[in-house]
Amino acid sequence: MKVFKKKGELTRFQILAEIAREQPHLRQKDIAKKLDITVQAVSENIKSLVDDGFVETGMGNARYKITKRGIEKVKNEAVNLSKYADNVLDTMNTYKSVWPALARENMKTGETVWLEMDKGTLYAGKEKKSAHAEVLNSASKGDDVALIKLGGTIKLQPGHVVIIQVPTINEGGSRACNMGEIEEIYARGFDRIGIMGTVSRAVTNKIGIQTDFEFATPYATVAAAKRGLNVLVFAVGKMSKSLTKKLEHEGLRYKIENVSLEEFQK
Repeated sequence: MKVFKKKGELTRFQILAEIAREQPHLRQKDIAKKLDITVQAVSENIKSLVDDGFVETGMGNARYKITKRGIEKVKNEAVNLSKYADNVLDTMNTYKSVWPALARENMKTGETVWLEMDKGTLYAGKEKKSAHAEVLNSASKGDDVALIKLGGTIKLQPGHVVIIQVPTINEGGSRACNMGEIEEIYARGFDRIGIMGTVSRAVTNKIGIQTDFEFATPYATVAAAKRGLNVLVFAVGKMSKSLTKKLEHEGLRYKIENVSLEEFQK
């Protein structure tokens, strides 16, 4: 659809439309103020419209007058613009923001379901919650279900983070760690485990702790905690600073645990 493909065509159309609506006493500064452009821009465009035969300069108090050719141009371009706008609206009306969730039960297209975040995963079910959505496509229990028309608020309590600060290799590394104390901390129960540094990997290997992430750990930790998960992170020495900085920036709670054996502490 051809709608103002050339640079400046929209401005020319607007000026021509203003002349048609406000003639015969419309002034250039009135047009400039109405369209939020400079008087110079109005003057240059009017000269172009006169040269093309769309506008005539008036006699006496009549400054400008739109010609029959100009009237036809305004009508044609207004129709094209209207068709284009209708086409855009049709497209936007069919556009749907789709959100995925895990289905707690069987669900049918068009059905209203309720949403909740559980251990960092969004679930849809039929038990009433504080947020709701409409099912786009039918799904079975346990499937990923497509949802539209989300409404309400998903209640979410941010998780907390515990950082176990392990010694650097120069401070004794894993040999300088109080493994019993680490096991007690780990036994408190966490949703995700992250590590930062080689010594952290050695410590978790010795105890037999399965880790969830070790690359981009600060970002993964923040993302998990914001979804309501409690996270345990093993960080070597000053590596913990990059993590605590991001946690503080996001307003998330954290605690640092020092697990160095007494004989290695200065």
